[in-house]
Amino acid sequence: MKKLLALLLIIGLAAFSLTAAGEAESGGAKAVKIGISIPSADHGWTGGIVWWANKAVKDIDAEKPGKYDFRVVTADSPSSQVRNVEDLQVWGMDFLVILPHESAPLTPIVKETQASGVKVFVIDRGLTDTSFGYVNIAGDNPALGRLSGQWLAKEMKAAGLKNYVAMGGLPVTIDTERMDAFFAEMNKESSLVNLLGGNKYEYADWSTQKGLSLMETFLQKYPRIDAVFCQDDDVLLGVMQAIKESGSNDVKIVLGGAGSKVVYKMIMDGNPLVKATATYHPSMINDGIRYAIDVAEGKRSSDFHTASSPTTVVIPSVMVDITNVEQYYEPESIY
Repeated sequence: MKKLLALLLIIGLAAFSLTAAGEAESGGAKAVKIGISIPSADHGWTGGIVWWANKAVKDIDAEKPGKYDFRVVTADSPSSQVRNVEDLQVWGMDFLVILPHESAPLTPIVKETQASGVKVFVIDRGLTDTSFGYVNIAGDNPALGRLSGQWLAKEMKAAGLKNYVAMGGLPVTIDTERMDAFFAEMNKESSLVNLLGGNKYEYADWSTQKGLSLMETFLQKYPRIDAVFCQDDDVLLGVMQAIKESGSNDVKIVLGGAGSKVVYKMIMDGNPLVKATATYHPSMINDGIRYAIDVAEGKRSSDFHTASSPTTVVIPSVMVDITNVEQYYEPESIY
């Protein structure tokens, strides 16, 4: 019995020595665990989110080897994303960077995670409960609409164009913010006519296929369309396909949004219909991960965690055209 106890003691001391040695090699501290929960790449923009999240992790690992332990998990539904966050809790994350699939279903689990001590960074879509402390990092949705409306109104007036159609994304708050701001600018020019009437528009679901089918319908319904605002660069690809297949030469301007690599290239190549886009870029996930790193290293305050409401960080929307497109074009990006 004594020999067995002695043997167990020796094994325990050896294990302790190995753990201590490992911590010494990594600077005496365990790696900070950062969980990154995002939707699956079900369209171009979310594909960009996945790409930029993995790029951020790769870059930070290269810059600070062994200091951080990342887990990037994707979900194809709100329910699977809830399970992903639960798994990250079991893993023992210190920080959570999350872009909710949908706000309402994810809010309870994110609130529970924050209450357990995990510092939370919510990207793009805010939560439905704003009574606790987290950082909400998002693009400027009203600015995307406002800048788009200002640019399109100016371009149409300068070219003597009159008739336009508009497409939104989905019936959600950020879509309403964009479209309200867009129409507020367009309505300042009395010569411009929305063929759908007033401030009406159709939802394109931020989908290339829906953009194609909607534009086919518009081209059949309206004798002359001078310009199209479709709010999203994925939708724009469908709109462009419909115009090409119809053989129509009437449309002179197609304006999307968000800032995709494909549209940047169109602008750079001098596409006659696509001359600009307003940014709402998926690289914002990189901004969220970098913010978490800054908090972990004491470069930013962690006081937001104990606040009674979210801390909002707004990423400005920028109009990109031939004068500045090369600053934003990232050839390796998936979006």
